[in-house]
Amino acid sequence: MTNIALGGAFLGTGGGGDPYIGRLMAEQAIADNGPVEVIDVEDLDDDALVVPVAMMGAPTVMLEKLPRGTEANAALEALQAYLGKRAAAVFCIEAGGLNSTIPIAVAAAAGLPIIDGDGMGRAFPELQMVSMTMHGISACPMVMADEKGNSLVLNTVDNLSTEKFARVITVEMGGAGLIALYPMTGAEAKKSVLRGSMSLINSVGQIIRSEQAANRNPADMLARDLNGVRLFEGRVVDVDRRTEGGFARGTCKIEGLGPDQGDTITLEFQNEFLLARSADGAPRAMTPDLICLLDLETGQPITTEQIRYGFRVIVFGLPCDGQWRSVAGLDLVGPRYFGYALDYQPIKSLNATN
Repeated sequence: MTNIALGGAFLGTGGGGDPYIGRLMAEQAIADNGPVEVIDVEDLDDDALVVPVAMMGAPTVMLEKLPRGTEANAALEALQAYLGKRAAAVFCIEAGGLNSTIPIAVAAAAGLPIIDGDGMGRAFPELQMVSMTMHGISACPMVMADEKGNSLVLNTVDNLSTEKFARVITVEMGGAGLIALYPMTGAEAKKSVLRGSMSLINSVGQIIRSEQAANRNPADMLARDLNGVRLFEGRVVDVDRRTEGGFARGTCKIEGLGPDQGDTITLEFQNEFLLARSADGAPRAMTPDLICLLDLETGQPITTEQIRYGFRVIVFGLPCDGQWRSVAGLDLVGPRYFGYALDYQPIKSLNATN
C-alpha cells in the first residue's frame, strides 16, 4: 500500500487528501477482510453496476476531522439500496493520496474487485471534472455520508449542479464527507474510464521508493519515465492558504535555489495545484497538466495542506491525459474555467527553452 499512497500523492498534484490516512484505512481493511483483486475494465459484464467512491471536501479538514472508516462503505450500500442492484466493482474517481486508497478499503470491506482505472488521471477539485462527464454519464444518483452516520441521496439536472449542491452539503458535514456517485454500467465504464491508473500509481510509487532507498531524489527518474519536466528548485518563503467554500485555496511562493537561484515561482491552488507562474507572471505550467511538489531532500510528494514556510522543494510538471486537451476537456478543467485569463498551453511548449 505504500507504493499506492506515494504514487497517488504524487499524481494527485497536491490534492486528493492525505496519503497516510488513506494508507492506514486500506491496510486495516485488507487485514480484516483479505486482499483486493485489481481487474481490467474489459473484464466487466456490460450490464454490471460500477461505482467510484471517494472523499469530497477540503483536504486540510481531513487532517483534524479523521474519518471513522465506515462512511464510504455506508455511501456505497445506500446507493446500492437506492438502485436496487449490487455493485460488481468499484474504482477511484481520481488519482490522489486519499482517493487512491479509500476505494481499496471499500473494495476490501465489500468483497469487490477494483478497476485498474480512474476518472481523471490526476486529481481535480470539482465533481464534474471527470472523464465520465465528457462521455455523458450522470453523477447522480449520488450518496453522501459523514462520520456521524448521516447520509443522503442527491439527484440533480446535470453534473455541474451536482457539484454545486454537494459542495454546500459537504460544508454542512464539517468540510468533508464520503461519496458514492457516477453509477454506471460496465459498458459505460469501458468507454469512459481512463485505463491503467492503478498500475501507473503503483509504478510511480515504486520509482519514488527505489530512488529514496538509493538516496537519490526521484525527480530525474520520474522525468525520464513519465515524460515530465523539473520546473523549479527552491525554498518556500510564503504560503497563503484558507479553507473556503469546501475547498483549500491559496498560493505558495518559492525562491530559487541552485540552478534557479535569484528567481521565484508562484503556485496557485484550489485543493490541487492549478497554475505555476514565474516572477514576471509568465506561466510555466497550467491545468490540466500536472503540477507536483517533491521534497528536495527526501523526494516525498507534498500536498497543498502540508506546505510550510522553509520547505525545500522541487516543482515538477507532467503532461495530462490527452482527453483533457480536447475542447470538451478544456471546457471542464482548462485555465479559463478557474478564472485565469489564459489559453491552455502544453507544459512542454511553455518550457521548451527552460
